[in-house]
Amino acid sequence: MIFIVVKFSIRPDRSEDWLSLVENFTTATRKEEGNLFFEWSRSVDNPHQFVLVEAFESAAAGAVHVQTEHFRAAMTQMPPALAATPEIIHVEVPEQGWSTMSELAPTEH
Repeated sequence: MIFIVVKFSIRPDRSEDWLSLVENFTTATRKEEGNLFFEWSRSVDNPHQFVLVEAFESAAAGAVHVQTEHFRAAMTQMPPALAATPEIIHVEVPEQGWSTMSELAPTEH
C-alpha cells in the first residue's frame, strides 16, 4: 500500500472555500480503482491548515492517480489558494488499509 499524508497551508481568505475547491478532486479520486481512502481533516490548532490522508493499493495505482484528468485539474486549481508549498509524507507499507488499535476499544455503558 502507498500511504500519503499531505499538509496544506491555505491563504486565510481562501480557507473557508478549500473543501469546496477540492470537492470534485476528492470525489473522483475516491472512485478510482486502487484508491483505499482519501480523507481531509482541518487542523484544530490552525484553521488555515488541512491535512489529506490517502492510500492506494499499490505504487502502480498511485502512478495512475497522478495521470488522471482530475489530478491535473486539481494541480492547476489549488495553487492560488495555497499560502505555502504543501508538505508530504509518502511511504510504502505492507498493510492494505486500516487495522484496529489494540490498546483501545469502546466500553459498554
